[in-house]
Amino acid sequence: MNWLFKHFLRGLVIVVPVAVTLWVIVRAFNSIDQLIGFKVPGIGVVVIVGGTILIGILASNFIGRRFVALTSALFERAPLVGLIYASIKDLLEAFVGDKKRFDRPVSVAVNDGLMTFGFMTQDDLSFLGLPGRVAVYMPFAYSMAGSLVIVEASRVKPLPAESAAVMALIVSGGVSRAAA
Repeated sequence: MNWLFKHFLRGLVIVVPVAVTLWVIVRAFNSIDQLIGFKVPGIGVVVIVGGTILIGILASNFIGRRFVALTSALFERAPLVGLIYASIKDLLEAFVGDKKRFDRPVSVAVNDGLMTFGFMTQDDLSFLGLPGRVAVYMPFAYSMAGSLVIVEASRVKPLPAESAAVMALIVSGGVSRAAA
């Protein structure tokens, strides 16, 4: 019986992640197709990816950049909409935009022998009246959320590692060892 239970658990470790991943992908495709109103499965995703690429191409020229800046300014000035828009835009730019923010992995000494990893987002907080302090974003494991901590600059040391490898280690709860 113990042998059977052990193999059942081993099977769960394989089947559940695959099943949940496939379920999420199918739900996402179906939701996008329903949102756009296409009857052919997957066409909605193709249209959205193609449209996003087209918008990226159009935004690369002078007129497109002006239109994006105007649209951005309009959204940022609107009450409540501005907060949502700016937060999402900043988050996306931090990961994939021209203003990447999670490109400086650091370790933060909590006390003797205890440290945590994060990403330095501001290396000078004098503008807040906090000279000698830095801002470090610490992502949570298995989540897109995180926490911003303000610490003395002397407690922070750069990590000689690629940002992607450090992010993978953090969000996996220390399980992943992604190659840089």
